[in-house]
Amino acid sequence: MSFPVVRNRRLRGTAAIRNLVRENSLSVHDLVQPIFVTFGHNIKHEIESMPGVYHFSLDRLEEEIKEITGLGLQAILLFGVPEHKDAEGTSAFAEDGIVQQATRLIKQWNPNLLVIADTCLCQFTDTGHCGVIHHHPVTGQADVANDASLELLVQTAISQAKAGADIIAPSNMMDGYVHAIRSGLDEAGYEQVPVMAYSVKYSSAYYGPFRDAVHSSPQFGDRKTYQMDPANAREAMREAENDVLEGADFLMVKPALAYMDIIRMLKENFDLPVVAYNVSAEYSMVKAAAIQGWVNEQAIVMETMLGFKRAGADIILTYFAKDIAGWLRAE
Repeated sequence: MSFPVVRNRRLRGTAAIRNLVRENSLSVHDLVQPIFVTFGHNIKHEIESMPGVYHFSLDRLEEEIKEITGLGLQAILLFGVPEHKDAEGTSAFAEDGIVQQATRLIKQWNPNLLVIADTCLCQFTDTGHCGVIHHHPVTGQADVANDASLELLVQTAISQAKAGADIIAPSNMMDGYVHAIRSGLDEAGYEQVPVMAYSVKYSSAYYGPFRDAVHSSPQFGDRKTYQMDPANAREAMREAENDVLEGADFLMVKPALAYMDIIRMLKENFDLPVVAYNVSAEYSMVKAAAIQGWVNEQAIVMETMLGFKRAGADIILTYFAKDIAGWLRAE
């Protein structure tokens, strides 16, 4: 049957009917708020390319944690900006590293807030790369040494779990990183700590403001030998399948906005929770347009979030999390 017997507008006639038949919804429990912590004192410094997002020193961090939990958010993604960088990124796995210190404090203030620790070396190496560098013995060409980097990433994950991190989120895109970290955590007695794998992480232009925030732009070359080519989709399936087989507990797609087809592919092919990372430039573009009065910020953000949910995301990492939580509460 078709028109006039079928009239699709019947189910759109009132707000109550629209609410009744709505296929996807957004909850504060779907959201994770990223936070940037740094050394120093009395620092709450707005990141120029990310309006409304700040660096926090440890003595100013509690006010941010109280605001986040007061809005009903239950999870944060923790990034650290270290005082010291070196070739091996040793600050990433130091007992007194910035992420480790912040995690211990947050767990004192609010044991129930989920701390997801980003597990990578790029913020901590003096090269800005996600692992240690080796040089080809013949050509002298520099590249990231995969297996040597895994050893340091395992140390980082264990130190984060020891500090109290609830979830380890490795973002490095080294081959075998989930297996290495899962094995390392298990051997260290942290078999109950889940791994949120950055399974499909593209070499993307959407990371620019984030690299400003953590001062992690590569000092030479780029990350295309370990992050994925934006042109590829089937490769995303291979990456995700590897992570599932190696023991991942979550599968992430990063960035999210230009890769909703990949979110849908993972949702349809794997039975693990799918995470969409609404990354820094996706945030900054909307903020910049809203400041100029060109877009309705709330409307466009909420539409985008529903797009992620419709594509299949179970969890959304977004710098808009606090804003969204406030809007949901007002409704």
